[in-house]
Order: sequence, then C-alpha cells, then structure tokens
Amino acid sequence: MKQSDNSRSKNLSPVFLFVALIWFSPYLKAQDLVVDGENHFASIRQLTFGGQNAEGYFSFDETTLILQSTRDSLGCDQEFLLDLETLETRMVSTGRGRTTCGYFLPGDTEIIFSSTHKENPDCPPTPDYSQGYVWAVYPGFDLFVANRDGTNLRTLFSSPGYDAEATVSPEGDRILFTSTMRGDLDLYSMKIDGSDIVQLTNEIGYDGGAFYSWDGESIVYRAWHYDNEEEAARYSALLQQNLVRPTRMELFVMKSDGSHKNRITNNGAANFAPFFHPDNERIIFASNMDDPRGRNFDLYMINRDGSGLERVTTNESFDGFPMFTRDGRFLVFASNRNGSVRGETNLFLAEWK
Repeated sequence: MKQSDNSRSKNLSPVFLFVALIWFSPYLKAQDLVVDGENHFASIRQLTFGGQNAEGYFSFDETTLILQSTRDSLGCDQEFLLDLETLETRMVSTGRGRTTCGYFLPGDTEIIFSSTHKENPDCPPTPDYSQGYVWAVYPGFDLFVANRDGTNLRTLFSSPGYDAEATVSPEGDRILFTSTMRGDLDLYSMKIDGSDIVQLTNEIGYDGGAFYSWDGESIVYRAWHYDNEEEAARYSALLQQNLVRPTRMELFVMKSDGSHKNRITNNGAANFAPFFHPDNERIIFASNMDDPRGRNFDLYMINRDGSGLERVTTNESFDGFPMFTRDGRFLVFASNRNGSVRGETNLFLAEWK
C-alpha cells in the first residue's frame, strides 16, 4: 500500500492553522508542562480537562481528534470528537454500553469504533481482579461505522467474540483490527467496506494494538506468545473467561500482508501503543520498563530494527497513546500530568523537536 496523493499529504495547510490556533487559544492557560529530561518537547499544551481521556487520534486533515472518555455522568468510555480550533468536544457514540478505539475513515466524514451497546446498553462489569491484574476482553465489542456526528450508525463487522482495536491505513484503503473470531486474539485486516478479511497473525497469545506505517507497507503491534504448553494453557483458560494478563507485551513489526514478523523489544515489560514516526524508521511507544513496580508508563522511541532505544517522557505518572502528525512536528498523547485529582487522564499536544 503506497502513500497516495489524495491522502494526508494534501492536508498539511490545516495542520498549520490548528497549531496556530491551539498555541494562542484563549481557552488555554499558558503553562509549561514539559518535565526535565523531556528533550524532544519544545512545549506542551493541554487539550482536555477532567475525567478519563485517552486514545486521541487525528482526523486525516488533522484538525480534529477522536477520543474515548469517561466524564460527567458516564459510567464508562464513550467516543467524542475534539475540535482543535475551539477545543469543544461532543459525544458521537450512543452513550450506551462501552466503546473503545475510535478512528477516522478517509475523507473525515465517517468514523469507526467498537462498542458493546448492541449486546447490552449497560456498562459491562469490571474485570475480576481476584486472579491478579487482568484486562477484560468483552465479547460484546463489535465494529461500527457512523457519520462523524454519530448518525447513520451501522455494524461493519461482528463475530460472537471480541472485535475491537480498529485503526486505518494512512492511504485509507484498509482497516486493522483484533478479533477472537477464530478462538484466539489475532490481528486481521479488511477493506474499508468490511470485505476481504485477511488473518495476519496466528501465534498463540494476544496480538493487538496495531498501526500501519505512514507508507502503509508495515504494521507495528504488541504481542506476547506462549511456547510453553503450561503457560499457553493458563492464557487460554483466562481467555475463556474473556480475560487476559497484559503484564508482558513486546513490540513486533511485520509487512502489511502479515509476513516477515520481527520482534523489536525484549525487555519483559508491558510495552503497548506503538506508532510510527513519519520517517517510517522509528517507533514511539509506551512502556513501564523503567519502573521496578511496573506502575509508571513513559514514552520511548526505538528504531524498527530494535536498536536506538531512547526515553522520551520522564513524568512520574502515566504517559501513553502517542500519535504524530503527518509532518512529525507535533505529537498528541495521553497523560496523568497536571491532573486536578489523582489518576485523572487528559490529552496533550507536544511540539516535537
């Protein structure tokens, strides 16, 4: 998949527009949120205030973010659009069930996200932590497409199990997603209309959180595979309960057709949310590798061959879910920094240097 002329490269002018508006917006209080040691950040601006806000991803023209948020009276995450000119947000999901992993489709007139509302309008139960720290893999998640204002909602893909974590090629021709449709958590790709489904991974273990490179030729994702039969059996038993244990996730790169898989980290930590720098050679990601307790996540950069590891953030609380603009000048990410209450997560826009 080659980068086409009608993709993000034609939309650089709005990038400069929103950057100017964000940096001089009257809605923002000027403050320096850069922590000592964060040498790649010339400055940071806070975009959301209050609640739990994460997975903020740019529209193709980079004037809007789609994000998931639990705020106000909501019991669990819903999808919102954030206008980068005005900083106004509005909910575009149903307000029912739980949502995750929103993304724009090419043209920015439609969005894709996962939701459990079709199975049950209530928020699904939180995971059972009696078995340790686990993530819920809700089987009620299906993939939905809607107009950018939330209207004309329809199912794009549904299986009896978990279907989520959808992201879109920068060229706009294919969608990546994670599904248990064949019994394990594997990566799949399909055309924008939901046809031509191709399985990309088949190793035992959780393969997910995938993003295309900017040229559409590669995929970076998180995974941990089980060669030991006893460990594989424990993983499978948890998955039967719709749970996974994410305490170790390594990063992998493969071709967009699923070939030439290569592990690029081997640190035994929980590495996730990888995203390609526009040079298609470096990858930014979140990891708890430098916290012996495994609680604090920071952003790191690494070359696609696994060399050149570099720490990007030094904040003493969570930093994650990074995404670059097409020209590499700005980075949006989620962080606990500057929260009004402990554990609050907001979105931030950093000027990259």
